[in-house]
Amino acid sequence: MQQQITDTILMIRPVNFRMNEQTAVNNYFQAELKLQNETINRKAQEEFDAFVQKLVSVGVNVIVVDDTVEPDTPDSIFPNNWISFHQEGTVAVYPMFAENRRLERREDVLEQLEAKGFIIDNVVDYTSAEDEGVFLEGTGSLILDRVNRKAYCALSPRADEDLVIEFCEDFEYTPVIFTANQTVKEERLPIYHTNVMMALAETFAIICLDTIDDKKERKNVVKHLKEDGKEIIDITEEQMQQFAGNMLQVRGAGNTAYLVMSETAYNSLTAQQTAKIEKHCKIIYSSLQTIETCGGGSARCMMAEVFLPKK
Repeated sequence: MQQQITDTILMIRPVNFRMNEQTAVNNYFQAELKLQNETINRKAQEEFDAFVQKLVSVGVNVIVVDDTVEPDTPDSIFPNNWISFHQEGTVAVYPMFAENRRLERREDVLEQLEAKGFIIDNVVDYTSAEDEGVFLEGTGSLILDRVNRKAYCALSPRADEDLVIEFCEDFEYTPVIFTANQTVKEERLPIYHTNVMMALAETFAIICLDTIDDKKERKNVVKHLKEDGKEIIDITEEQMQQFAGNMLQVRGAGNTAYLVMSETAYNSLTAQQTAKIEKHCKIIYSSLQTIETCGGGSARCMMAEVFLPKK
């Protein structure tokens, strides 16, 4: 039986978090903070620790791996872009757009999971695509409906169509491909990751349909979600800018499902949207302001879901 959500999350605690100049070229969510890098990193660590604590307090199994000082990896706090874990005991490793993000890939992370009793039978490695200058940044780019075997993907400089199709062939998913744009200085530009405009839960989807400018593509995405029985909770582009699309459903103690988001995202929701979500599951949120501002990513980006079987 395929599971859509898991109770086990891998998170990487940062040691050198700051605004990554290499990702800022096409991540329009990033902004400078007038603070020293040491201060930014300390604040990010505090936000990270408080976030982990909230997840653990409701019974989510969080595996925290500390980042290393060398090599310099300012975005290591977002591991879901370089790795994904699957129920069959397969791990996928992905090609990354920013050169300094490629340094985040660590063999020892797999070793630590195996030491905890998780079974890894197979590693599918797409990283050679970097040589051709094409990328697919994990579950940042791919929103996986693991039950209905569909992979939603908004194409961008970080999500190559041929690679999406290759992934879908390897993992037996149907690709649902589209383009999603955001307005940057009055220009429509591709959103860097699908997971900032869309989140998929067991029985519902949160999505910013306004970003899909092509009406046919938008209609197709809606058709797929509806035929799989997902309630569609539409968010505005303004809410998306507040990371209201960057959410993840996880399982806690007593089989309880939670939708995890940042405080910024939670505060951007209307009472009606919150009520719609709470019909399906509970909500957890945590303040991630420094991480969101400098990193241009939020709660979902920080969590790599572990679906691997255990011994």
